[in-house]
Formats: sequence, structure tokens, C-alpha cells
Amino acid sequence: MTADSFQAEDDNRGPGQERTSGLLDMLSVAAVVLDPSGRIVFWSPQAEDLFGYTAQEALGEFAARLFIQPEHLHAVVSLFSEVLETGRSWSGAFPIRHKDGDTRLMEFRNMRLLNDRGDAYALGIAADHTALQQVETNLALCERLVNQSPIGLALMDPELRCLLVNPALERIDGIPAKEHIGRHLRETLAFPDIDTIESALQQVLATGTPLLDQYAVGRTPADPDNDHAWSLSFYRLEDPGGRVLGAATSVVDVTERHRAAIEADRARRRLALIADASARVGTTLEVDTTARELAEIATPVLADVVAVDVLDSALACRRTSKPDTGPELFRALALKASHPTVALRAADPPGDLASYEGDRLVTLCVHSGRPVLVRHVGDQDLSRIARDPEATTLLARAGVHSYLAVPLIAHGEVLGALDLKRTRNPVAFDDDDVVLASELAGRAAVAIDNARWYQSVRNTALTLQRSLLPAHPLQHTGLELATRYQPAQTTSEVGGDWYDVIPLAGDKTALVVGDVMGNGIDAAATMGRLRTATCAYADLDLEPDAVLQHLDKITCDLEHYIVTCVYAVYDPHERTCRIANAGHMPPALVGPGHAPTLLELPAGAPLGVGGVPFETTTVRLDEGDLLILYTDGLVETRHHPIDDRLDLLLSLLDEPRRPLEETCDLLLYGLRHPDDHDDVALLVARAA
Repeated sequence: MTADSFQAEDDNRGPGQERTSGLLDMLSVAAVVLDPSGRIVFWSPQAEDLFGYTAQEALGEFAARLFIQPEHLHAVVSLFSEVLETGRSWSGAFPIRHKDGDTRLMEFRNMRLLNDRGDAYALGIAADHTALQQVETNLALCERLVNQSPIGLALMDPELRCLLVNPALERIDGIPAKEHIGRHLRETLAFPDIDTIESALQQVLATGTPLLDQYAVGRTPADPDNDHAWSLSFYRLEDPGGRVLGAATSVVDVTERHRAAIEADRARRRLALIADASARVGTTLEVDTTARELAEIATPVLADVVAVDVLDSALACRRTSKPDTGPELFRALALKASHPTVALRAADPPGDLASYEGDRLVTLCVHSGRPVLVRHVGDQDLSRIARDPEATTLLARAGVHSYLAVPLIAHGEVLGALDLKRTRNPVAFDDDDVVLASELAGRAAVAIDNARWYQSVRNTALTLQRSLLPAHPLQHTGLELATRYQPAQTTSEVGGDWYDVIPLAGDKTALVVGDVMGNGIDAAATMGRLRTATCAYADLDLEPDAVLQHLDKITCDLEHYIVTCVYAVYDPHERTCRIANAGHMPPALVGPGHAPTLLELPAGAPLGVGGVPFETTTVRLDEGDLLILYTDGLVETRHHPIDDRLDLLLSLLDEPRRPLEETCDLLLYGLRHPDDHDDVALLVARAA
């Protein structure tokens, strides 16, 4: 064996050949072989880097003389001899002399080699002690960090098969480390978006660009009943030479942050729902409309099926005592579902009355004045929710799994209940839902309470007003008559508009339309007093201006009331109509052969001003002529000039031969709108 045969050179790689690199290259591990005499017969390229001598300078030289300090020579020779004689290897740190003269501490492992002829050689493997110690420290630190880290870590090969997982990842996914090894990522991480995660890892392997803080939500064997959230980061692993070793994944459990974000979002949506309810619920003084608005705002954010039921006694404003434990009569006001469902067939249609026994949950809700929550509905619960066995079956088919009823309470009185069911939404009602539903129900209950009392007062005033108006007019000599009274749709109370048809001596007829400025029961009562007075003065056969003069004096004695009025007397024998106006809208006149027109009458002052004279004007009414008397609620609006509205009135009177009832309907339909704020009295007379 010659020295030349043991000289190593750097390999020359051909095109396309990959240069491998690893830990040995990082440490620059050198190999040196000595013959029995201690001469160097093998010198690796790393030895040149480590000791400073080239192969030409080292081969054939005595190693001890080349890089051992004189004071260490005896110890080295002794160790060398022991290795060759016994074959026992030796390892440890030893100082050597570098070519540049410095003394450096090297880590050695020495062992005996035998060739095919039985000749012994000594192999020394050496590395810089400081570099080796640093690597050992780093490896120890990395091992401790990996094993003790609260962050789940996984190392994968380029095929995304697990090579290593740390204890934290075991705790996160509930799968032992040994069951990860060799398995693909999708076999251990059961995320719904695992395809996206694998695609991201492939991208990281291809580009080397890390992907950080990728969000994932799912369930693992460690906690299969609850969702968890993780922040995933992906890195490409390379050796010092740039060779791709695989990928690393870090998994940070951010479930608490995820749940906090969900709760914050839920709170924001709840606040938005309450704000929305404040704007959308109670927009009118209509009980049915308010209930429907409540049902719509609660669907589907709060429940999949929503019903609003009010106690019939509360709706009639006659519930004075606290409810007992017996049955209750409910009137269904609203029903809403977020999707087509047979649960709607199990509920009472809006407008229907239904009696529920005392053991029903909705009855228990109104009796106790407290919410009734059934988080997880069972068969026995369904029978206490539904009105009858058939409805119980329908609710089961609909998949009702959670139920909540909250009372509608206003000013301490229970008015009814807000009934909530979940079918499609898989989450059960919880305490937060109870708070939200109670808040919505409380706001709606106040609006329903206001609406029911408004409707009660309005119905009372309307009943009074209608009782003071004349019955449907009979036929009068020489006149065909039709009348209408229509209350306002959006005001809080009825007004004081009225009409009257008064038979007089000599076949004459007095026609009256008036308007008490104001509303409510007081206005209706004032209208009744003026109507009675008008009948009395008309019976005296006074001129129209004289009648208005007397009515003016009476009105002046009433507090804070101003009244407009048109008073006309028709004489069928002379075919004349004598008219006086007290600040009222001008009557319209139309007949065959001439266009509709507004009568030009002295406007006069309203009744109640006092001291202003009135004038009587005579108008001829030929056969077939129409005289239309009306109050300002027919033509006045908040958005249109009065002249335009009067022109529209005349345009609707294009056919004087039309039946009078149709004429009344046409005028009301063509001029009135659902949101008009004033009531209307209308009187149409045709000369026969």
C-alpha cells in the first residue's frame, strides 16, 4: 500500500450531477490515515482545511512532528501505540498545531484499520472542537425547543410524508407521534380544507417562500365534539448546500382567539339587529304591522320559524287581572319562516284564534312572564309546543330541535309571546339568545301596546263620529244623493269632518259639509254639537249666510276650535241652489254639456273667527248637474300644490252620468293615498 493510493481529491462532477451536502460538510470532518510508523498515508481535502497543510505537504510526513506540540508528543505516541496494538478506539479533544503556528483544540476519534494482508493502520477522524461543540449545543437546543414547544411542529419529506412530530402536535390532533411517521398530511390532519393546505405546502416546496399564519378550523380526535382553530405556517427545509429536504409545518392553537372573534362578531351582529329593530319595528300604529315587523327582523338571524301571538284579552284592552294557570286564548298576528317548511302548517295562521292549555309552553311563558327555553327539544317537548297531535308530527318532520318563547311585556302587563324555533340552524338556543330575544320582544311589546291603545281610542272616536253622522241618505225631492266618510289612515286619532242632508219645507233640501280643525274624541264631539245646531237653524228656513252666522257665534264659545263649512239649500221647483261658504274648499259643479268647474264663492272666514259676515250665492242646477261638496282631506297633501290637486279632482268628473256611488269611489280611489293624514267627508248630489 503506497501513500499515493491513500491520497483523496475533490470529485469532479459532470453536468447535471447534484452535489450532496450535510452535517459532515458543516463540521468539515477530516480523515487522516497513519501507517504503523506514524507516517501520514491518507489525507482528505477536509484535513487541509482543518490543519492547513496540503496533501503534498502532509503525505509521508510523521504526523506527530507535523502538528503535535512537543509537550504532548509522549501522550500521543502512547495513544497511537495502544490503538494499533489493542484495536480499541479512542475519542476525545486534543490540541494540535496548525500550519500557521496557532494551537487549536480538535475533536478526535481514532481507530485501527486492517488491510487484506493484515497490516494495521490508524484512522483519525477529526473536527474542530469549537464547531462541533456549537453544533451539539444547537442540536440540543433544537431538540429541547421542539419537544417542549407549545407549538405543534411537523417535518415532512418532499412527498409530504411525516418524518417527525413533536409532543405538542400529538396533543393538538390526538394522534401518537409514531402513527404520524410515514403518513401523508391528509391522513392525520382532518381539516375541511386539507386540499388547500396541501396545495400551499406544494407551493412552498416549489418556491421556497414561506406561508405564514394560514387559518384553519376543524375537529380532531383529541376533541371530536368541538371546533378548534389553528394558525398554520409552512417553511421549506434545505441543507447548507441548498438541497431541498422537505417542509416544516408549525401549528398554533388559536381556538380561544377564534372563539373570542366569533363572540365579538356575534355581539356586533346582535347590536346591529337591535339597532335594526329600533328602526324597523313599530313604524306604524298598527298591531298587525308591528307584529309582522318583529317576525321579519327575527328571521333568520335569531330563529328559522318565528310566530308572534297576542292574548286576545290584551288585544281587546280588557285584561285587568294577572293570568292564572288555566288555558289562554291567543290571536296569531304574525308568522315567518326563513325557508319553506312544514312547520308553518303546524302554526296558527295570522288572524286566527287558538286556545292553548295551561301546560303548553307558550301558555307557561305568558303565565310566568318569563322566557321558556328548551335547548334540545325531545318528543315530549314537541307535544307541549304544538297545539295538537297533528301539529306535533309536523314539527317533528320539520326538524325542530331547539325552542324559545319570550313574553311580550309592556308597562308590566304581559301581552303575548314571541315564539322561536330552530330547524335548519344547527346551533341550540342559549342564554345570549334569550337576552337578545327578550330585548327584541320588549321593544316590540311597547310598540304593540301603543298600537292597541291607539286602535282602541281610535275605534271609540270613530264609533262616536259615525254615530253622529246621518244614516245613509234617503231620496229627496229633485235630488239623487251619495255620501262617504273615510277616516285618516295614519293620524293618531280620528278627525271632525262631517256631512249632513236635511229635508226642509217646500221640498227643499239643505246640504252641509264641515270640518272641525283638530282630531280625537273632542273634535268628534264638537262636530256633533255643530251638526245638531245646524239642523236646528236649518229648520228655521234661514238663508245660508244667516245659518253660518249663528254657527259662528256657537263656535266662538267653544275653546280653541276653528271650523270650515259649506251650507247649501236646493229648491227643486226653481232649480236653484243657494250656497254660503265659511272658509271651506269650493264646491265642484259638473253637468252634461259643460266642463267641470269650481264654484266661485266668497270664501268667507272659518266659523269661530267671529265678526266676519257671510254671503249667499245662487247657482242654477239643471237636470243631470252634479254638485260635489267635500272636505280638504280629499285634495290636500303634503307634497303637491293645491291647485294641481283641484285640477285632478275636476279631471275625475269627466262623466256626469256615472252612477253616484261609482263617482264617490272614483274620487276616493283617485285622490286618496294610504298614508293620507286627514279624514274626508264627501257628498255628491245630482239634480233630477
